[in-house]
Amino acid sequence: MRGTYCLIIRVGETSYLNVGRLGRVKMERGYYVYVGSALNSLEARIRRHLSDDKKIRWHIDYLLAHENTIIEDVIFTADKRRLECLISNGLENHGSIEGFGCSDCRCRSHLHYYESFEVAMNAILNVMKELGAEVMFLKDLKPFF
Repeated sequence: MRGTYCLIIRVGETSYLNVGRLGRVKMERGYYVYVGSALNSLEARIRRHLSDDKKIRWHIDYLLAHENTIIEDVIFTADKRRLECLISNGLENHGSIEGFGCSDCRCRSHLHYYESFEVAMNAILNVMKELGAEVMFLKDLKPFF
């Protein structure tokens, strides 16, 4: 299965992280939505993000490896269209972390800040609905885990 996913990540307290070439990044307490895609194996990519046992490779790995963070939910679509940048641009706001997760595209960011889980979830659902994408949740992947 291929598609686009959004990780809703809770940051427990404001922290500064060293994020590869981005350098030192301030992460506010609250929720972040990271938008990514997998053109070959969506299940494997999501499983990797949920795992604690991985090599630091991408910007998101630095955030997920921090003791203050946890993935609260995963929302995805198995749509064959390349929706990663469209979804990310639809989520962009004043709290988006410039340059995060978008070194291979022209987006401003692929990591977006929200004060609450509910606001983050609703933002994702609204953008996916506007794009006509079928929304799926982590529980929909359970047979693959």
